[in-house]
Amino acid sequence: MLKTINKSSVLIMFFIVTFLFISCDKKRVFDEYLPILNQKWSKHNTLQFAFTATDTLQKHNLFINVRNNKDYPFSNLFIIAQMSFPDGNVITDTLEYDMADGAGRFLGEGTLDIKDNKLFYKEKIIFPAKGTYTFKVRQSMRKNGNVDGIEELDGLTHVGFRIEKTE
Repeated sequence: MLKTINKSSVLIMFFIVTFLFISCDKKRVFDEYLPILNQKWSKHNTLQFAFTATDTLQKHNLFINVRNNKDYPFSNLFIIAQMSFPDGNVITDTLEYDMADGAGRFLGEGTLDIKDNKLFYKEKIIFPAKGTYTFKVRQSMRKNGNVDGIEELDGLTHVGFRIEKTE
């Protein structure tokens, strides 16, 4: 009987912690991360996130989340982002984000070795139609004076996409 009580207690605690964690993030509509294989983001590896919009009145902020480690060799990050709408329309953006400050210290939250960066993509947007949207992102880094992009970008461990309700 003691084992049953312990297992039940553990299960109850798990549900309580999960509920508290989820309820603390009331703004979240969608949040997903994808791992980068071998922590080397190939320029041919387009990451894709699909989500369903059901609210056409609420404003949202969209974020690209990037997790990097100490092996990331640059102070910035260029990416190509693409949003596909349920009606077939597509918006493509070329974006640049700072990944380090002027002294070379990585930006973002986390330890010395791993940093999480929550990067604004779109602010206060309204999804115009209900349905499935697709967000795609790929790295577009290149060295100065080099036309060809970097084949494999070191030091990125995960890339994510997040949608939050605005207040």
